[in-house]
Amino acid sequence: MTVKRNVLLNPGPATTTDTVKMAQVIPDICPREQEFLDIMKDLRRDLVKVVHGDERYTSVLFCGSGTLNMDVCLNSLLPADKKILVANNGAYSSRAVDVCRYYGMPHIDLSLPIETPVDPSLVDKALAENPDVALVYTTHHETGSGVLNPIREIGAVAHKHGCTFIVDTTSTYAMRPINIIDDNVDFLMASAQKGLQSMTGLSFVVGREDKIKESAAFPKRSFYCNLFRQYDFFEKTGEMHFTPPVQTIYATRQAMKEYFAEGETAKWARHTRVFEALHKGLAEIGLRSLIKREYQAGLVISVCYPDDPNWSFEKIHDYCRDRGFTIYAGKVGSVKTFRLCALGAIDACDIENFMKVLKDAITTYGINVRYNS
Repeated sequence: MTVKRNVLLNPGPATTTDTVKMAQVIPDICPREQEFLDIMKDLRRDLVKVVHGDERYTSVLFCGSGTLNMDVCLNSLLPADKKILVANNGAYSSRAVDVCRYYGMPHIDLSLPIETPVDPSLVDKALAENPDVALVYTTHHETGSGVLNPIREIGAVAHKHGCTFIVDTTSTYAMRPINIIDDNVDFLMASAQKGLQSMTGLSFVVGREDKIKESAAFPKRSFYCNLFRQYDFFEKTGEMHFTPPVQTIYATRQAMKEYFAEGETAKWARHTRVFEALHKGLAEIGLRSLIKREYQAGLVISVCYPDDPNWSFEKIHDYCRDRGFTIYAGKVGSVKTFRLCALGAIDACDIENFMKVLKDAITTYGINVRYNS
């Protein structure tokens, strides 16, 4: 069986293979059966392997989207009478600030320019001025803009000040190579539907096992979204505390097999081919990206709207979608952009086909691709 293939150029969920889709079609099974527990055990091990973690690291599965991971890590890992510092240069780190505010957790919103990477020296300065910070949090790749943050350097600064370093790697995990040890990361997070090219509904945290155990003594801020409770239940029973996303886990097991079959280096090379093809096609059309090329993560391009009254993102979106290509709205403050992403089971040939469609859409709607400044 094959399924109509759409090329998703949005930042996730990503285009999947038919084999991943079909892995969801299984006989009904109770998720408390040993057969299913063995699958989750293997998946937990492999999630650590993807980022080259050693025996000090473990992974914990949750049922939910990537934002659930943010909630879990921030509310679970903050000791009493301590603060969180969020190195914030985009929409997704801003969401972490929102989580802190919602729980009433003491925090510092280190608000930085959204068009450039986080400057580690500013994190160093903020930590020197605030010795009661225990957690440093940032986003590896700000998916709203495409900016890549220097997590290895930020992590070194966090550790210099005795802080735990948490990184949102939702849009880099299993795409850009990550070494959780060399990159000075204590906890990272992602969800199955992005880099692993699986389905929505499964998220996970990979992190230091000793720090998870230590957090058992920290204030309890959530019943469902508590990292130690979920970890501890896995360790004692092999199960999720509550009902897992069964079909998504089967799909993710298949996606993981395909990840290791392709290989970290080859997979990143493929995403890079897609990214380069996107830039090449945009340059030929005359469309401009917002973020300097050297600041981009190689996965998302924020494309500035041309200065023409005939431009309509909605019309362009619908024209492309009707022909099998999905583009996505921008998320860079008030700047008018749309996003093209190099995620998913796609390659450069897909982008070449997409650019033909995009050019046709621009011609159809009589758009003059120009910029006034």
